[in-house]
Amino acid sequence: MNPTYDKYTVTQYSVNSILGSIESGEIAIPEIQRPFVWKGSQVRDLIDSLYNGYPTGYLIIWQNPTIRLKDGSNATGKKVLIDGQQRITAIMTAIAGQPILTEDYVQKTIRIAFNPLADNDESRFEVQTPIHFKDKKWIPDISVVFKPDFDSFSFITQYIQDNPEVNATDINKALTNLSGIKNCQIGAIMLVPELDIGEVTEIFVRINSQGKRLNQADFAMSKIAADEKYGGNMLRKAIDYFCHLAVDPAFYSVLKESDKEFMESEYAQKLSWLKDDNGDIYDPDFSDMLRVSFMHKFTRGKLGDLVSLLSGRNFLERTYEENIAQESFIKLHDGVMNFMNEYNFQQFVLAIKAAGFIAPKLLNSKMTLDFAYTLFLILQYSGEVDKIQIKRYVQKWFVLSTLTGRYVNSPESKMDQDLRRIGERGFLGFLQEAEAASLSEDYWNVGLVQNLETSSISSPYFNVFLAAQIFLKDRSLLSGNVDVEDLVSAMGDVHHIFPKQYLKDNGVTDKARYNQVANYTYLDTSINIAVGKKAPNEYFRMAKEQSEGSEGSIGTLKSAEEYTSNLEVNCIPINVIDMDAGDYEQFLATRRQLMAQKIKKYYNSL
Repeated sequence: MNPTYDKYTVTQYSVNSILGSIESGEIAIPEIQRPFVWKGSQVRDLIDSLYNGYPTGYLIIWQNPTIRLKDGSNATGKKVLIDGQQRITAIMTAIAGQPILTEDYVQKTIRIAFNPLADNDESRFEVQTPIHFKDKKWIPDISVVFKPDFDSFSFITQYIQDNPEVNATDINKALTNLSGIKNCQIGAIMLVPELDIGEVTEIFVRINSQGKRLNQADFAMSKIAADEKYGGNMLRKAIDYFCHLAVDPAFYSVLKESDKEFMESEYAQKLSWLKDDNGDIYDPDFSDMLRVSFMHKFTRGKLGDLVSLLSGRNFLERTYEENIAQESFIKLHDGVMNFMNEYNFQQFVLAIKAAGFIAPKLLNSKMTLDFAYTLFLILQYSGEVDKIQIKRYVQKWFVLSTLTGRYVNSPESKMDQDLRRIGERGFLGFLQEAEAASLSEDYWNVGLVQNLETSSISSPYFNVFLAAQIFLKDRSLLSGNVDVEDLVSAMGDVHHIFPKQYLKDNGVTDKARYNQVANYTYLDTSINIAVGKKAPNEYFRMAKEQSEGSEGSIGTLKSAEEYTSNLEVNCIPINVIDMDAGDYEQFLATRRQLMAQKIKKYYNSL
């Protein structure tokens, strides 16, 4: 037995038969309701390849498993096109004249013009422009040739009248070749229903010449969009539209005009608030939205399981049952509605911002945000903790998982494990165990200090430090009136405490050394200019003397107490006033320890 053909079969279909199968519903194209991302020139090139008999790549079709219906009978699963949507959609718009949905969610038909007299040096196909209507040698829209009522005799007669120099035989031959596109063969790889998501993904990657990798969310969205029985297509739209509106609130006016059916659905009201929302802390894509909606309702972390459940998978019996598919669609619908709920979403974002993460640049991991929102929704609907405490616990978990990189490597497995433990122990017991395992005194005194030895400006440890300063409302270095929050939110920049040029002039030329995050701080622009290339023992002494009443222009601190307090909140050792380039490594070591202790204080304050 050949193991290859246990997993898939390879078949040749004509363009005509593929389009017929799609029209009849035998093959579903999930992406047909999503924006078409090909450029007009790509559509033209595909038609040209078909015309010349060049290969256009394989389609990949995955047949859904046979499902046991509630009455005990079986129904053969629908075939779903999981790779080739853009190619097939391009053919449908070019030769069938069907409109596509642009990236702006506006319907548009890409029309391809044809020059039947073109020689090898001329373009035979072009994206239609007004010039193709003026130049009579062009057929402005090839779709007319493929219409059932196309009369080639009348067409050729009119063409010759417009182009008297043309030979009827030549134009007839060109039209025959053009209409022959519908008989062109396209290879299709049919994957058997028994394959799991991992195998499907692996086959896809090995076949796809561009090396594109489908993810679990792609499969889940395909499964949802292909559903006609449980409202999958409308659910798919809700997810797409929410994600688009989160980034572009102005799209709401387009949506109102372009999709009346959706605007009458229950989903429209749930996401209408986004038209007035301009926040950018959490702009989910469809993968984030699916993941959170699934995780908090199913208490599972692997999106591959969602695909199986939406197919009706009975994990114990290893069968597929209609009632499981129906229940799964209902639960996912409820999860999406919870996700889109204005109160839930805004309260979650408020929790993250209130913890000090006020700007996207302070956020390192979308997966960590996804799990934090999942946790928010679990606690919101479980009743395990007082609602007034939910944001606090979400903040603590978000900071803990950011500091420990909990969802950076193999995130799905870790999320799945965490959800199961929360289900078994309850969240409070789970949190206590996680803190004991991950945030011991050794972590605060050694592990975190070591993690802060980095030159990465986007380091999660440095970002948590900045969030701590924002949460604790710290003044920026040497400033008596500008908070760290002001500089971060105003898109300010970090600057070197030991000035970069000063260090380079004194022999510290290794970029990884002078750019250590322990040498970074947010400085008000006027203070940064005043510091220039001065040694720390020079400009800190000037700032201290100025705070005690001397004339000066370094900072705006107005008392010795304010000077001491300002150094403390910025984790600057008090003896910096005596430091020069020779003390740089000692300064870094001391500041890392102070930063780690500040982060600990911050975490315990949440």
